[in-house]
Amino acid sequence: MEIKVLKNRDINSWMIFITVLVLIVASWYYMVFAMTMNMEPVADWNSADIAMLFIMWSVMMAGMMLPTVVPVVLLVDRVNQQRKQKHSPYTHTLYFILGYLLIWAVYSFVITLLQWWLHHLAMLSPMMVSANTLFSSALLIMAGLYQWSSLKQRCLEVCRSPLSIITTEWREGVFGAVLMGIKHGQYCLACCWFLMALLFVTGVMNLKWILILTLLVMAEKILPKAEILSKIIGLMLIILGLYIAF
Repeated sequence: MEIKVLKNRDINSWMIFITVLVLIVASWYYMVFAMTMNMEPVADWNSADIAMLFIMWSVMMAGMMLPTVVPVVLLVDRVNQQRKQKHSPYTHTLYFILGYLLIWAVYSFVITLLQWWLHHLAMLSPMMVSANTLFSSALLIMAGLYQWSSLKQRCLEVCRSPLSIITTEWREGVFGAVLMGIKHGQYCLACCWFLMALLFVTGVMNLKWILILTLLVMAEKILPKAEILSKIIGLMLIILGLYIAF
């Protein structure tokens, strides 16, 4: 019986891992092969163009952030499986993932409106790259300074050690699982939102920089002494911003 329970737990964990992997692959497939939209000046955009921009940002955020949250998802699933074996209230881990994605969908909505506004001000080119040197340097410097902030470091610590959320913020039921995903997503968002905004400098649809930023976020969350790495990244961004400015 114990062996059967262990096998069922392993199967469930693999199913969750495969589900997340499929979402990641689908997101990156979209970014590599299908990430196209109307490139006319903003004055000619209609509601469909803005909706496509929101979809593009949402898929990009899923593709960039889901790889960094796999260890947390597997940890939540392990706790869920243990609760299921003890006949305690159990909710599928997919609801936690849904909550995590919802918070990044909100970010995608906000940054979509920001991008529309920046196009309206002619701060971005039709190719979605910064068209203003001062804007580029200011964004890089602010992102670099944020890397050194206590908020960034505190949120990074939670992202790297999510057990505190699981032990103190555990919620029962579907709604509770979604709220837990949102809670963890909030820390992740506060940790990484400025790095994601750097796509305005490098190019919103620049796959090379999308991949680089994804790897940087993963490194911050996985590698030892990540707080030092985070500050090194911040220092490099500040230097680059000053170089562009002067």
